[in-house]
Amino acid sequence: MKRVCILILGVFVFLPVPAFSEETVHVMQRGDTIYSLARSYGVSPAAILSLNGIEDPRTVKAGQRIRIPSAGTAEKEASGEYRVEKNDTLYSLARRYGVTVAELLDMNGFAPGYVLKAGETIRVPGGAPDKVLAGTTGTTGNGGSGTNAPERPGDPVKWPITGVREVSYITGKLYGVQVTGERQEPVKSLTRGTVVSAGPYRGFGRVAIVQMPGGYLYVYGGCETLSVKEGDKVVSGTELGKLGVDAKSAKPQLFFFVYRSNNPVDPAKAPRA
Repeated sequence: MKRVCILILGVFVFLPVPAFSEETVHVMQRGDTIYSLARSYGVSPAAILSLNGIEDPRTVKAGQRIRIPSAGTAEKEASGEYRVEKNDTLYSLARRYGVTVAELLDMNGFAPGYVLKAGETIRVPGGAPDKVLAGTTGTTGNGGSGTNAPERPGDPVKWPITGVREVSYITGKLYGVQVTGERQEPVKSLTRGTVVSAGPYRGFGRVAIVQMPGGYLYVYGGCETLSVKEGDKVVSGTELGKLGVDAKSAKPQLFFFVYRSNNPVDPAKAPRA
């Protein structure tokens, strides 16, 4: 196993930076919509739907991998205007336009808890009101009661950090995920095991590698500081370090890889124990 660990570390040391393919793949989280992805990546919802062959965005589910077109592929879809009618709520309009309540609040500069007034004009995603631009993959924070409380995105997959804002797959010479979170938040082990390596690696900040029984190696990169050293025993939930800011993206990003018998494993499907 020590030899396998050395081989994996060798990939990190000699890999050019950046070492990822140009294509970006986003893993849908609860609360994500095609519209929210379009805003985040600077492309139009239509471009995302076309690239992924999606006819009905309401069929998109949490955990689904969505290919993101390059920023130059298409311009952002323009927003339109909507005159609020009696009994309209932010929740009902969000459902109609296929976005989240939080996105409508953001588009209009409304504070959380804002109550719509009949007759006022608000900004909505471009297109006809009945056109669904994106399907939500989660539930509203109020259980779908129809009030104006904003939706709160959740995460169906347990990740090493809790403040998950975005998860994207890394493809190319390395296969894993990069998880955007909050700077200095704890990076926690997902399993029990032994720390077989802990230190800095070019392009990945400080990295902790945990060997789990069963031949698995869990690689946690992007840490600003580490709380463990080689030889330490950890359990699920043990803090490995604090999340740092990636120099390339200027975002707090965790680089997470899982290997078994020197073969990459989908981090979303790797054992949590």
